Amino acid sequence: MQLYTFWRSNAAFRVRVALALKKLAVEEIEVDILSGKQFDPDYTDVNAGHAVPAFVHDGNVMFQSLAIIEYLDDIQPEPRLVPADAKERAYARALALVAAADAHPLVVPRVRKYLTTQLGANDATVKSWCSHWASEGIATYERLLTRRPPTPFALGETPSIADICIAGQIVTADLYKQDLSAFPRVEALGKRCFDLPEFAAAHPFQHPDYREI
Repeated sequence: MQLYTFWRSNAAFRVRVALALKKLAVEEIEVDILSGKQFDPDYTDVNAGHAVPAFVHDGNVMFQSLAIIEYLDDIQPEPRLVPADAKERAYARALALVAAADAHPLVVPRVRKYLTTQLGANDATVKSWCSHWASEGIATYERLLTRRPPTPFALGETPSIADICIAGQIVTADLYKQDLSAFPRVEALGKRCFDLPEFAAAHPFQHPDYREI
C-alpha cells in the first residue's frame, strides 16, 4: 500500500486517520501541493486530478478521500468506519460531506491561488476567506451535533467516517486559528477524537514539515 500525501492536506489527513484506525501499514510519499508538485508529469500519471491523496493498493490507484475510506472498509471491515445500517450509513456520509464537499473545497490551494492571481486578493484577504469558511463548516457541525448529540462519537461508541471528517474540519479551524469555544459540542467531540493517537498523529501540527502558511 502506498499513499501519496502532504502534511497540510485535509483530504490526506482523513485517509491517514482511517489507515491508522484500521492499523494498516502504508508507504507514504510526499507530494508538495504548495509548490505545485501535484502537476509534475510523474504524479499526473498517478492522479490526473492533480490532488492528494492518491492511494495505491495492489497496483490499483484510487483517489478522493471518502472513496478511499469506503474501499478500506471493503478490504478490512473492522473497525467499521461506514455503518452497515442504511439509515446510519446515509447519516454518516452526510456528516462527512459537510466537510469534504461543502467547506473544505473552498480553502484548497487552487482556490487560494485563483483568489490571488485572478481576483487580486492579498494574503490578508485570502486568510479571511479561509477563516470564514472554516468557521462556517464548524458552525454547521455544531447545529447538527446539537440535534443529535455524540454518544460519545457522532454515531456511537467508536469513531466513524463522520468523526474523521469533523476532526478534519477542526484541523482547518486550527490552521486558521479559529476559537472553538462558541462550538462546545464540536470542541468536545474534537477532544475525544484527538485524544486517540490515530487522530493526534495525523494532525498537521505533529508533522515534521509543519510550518505556518
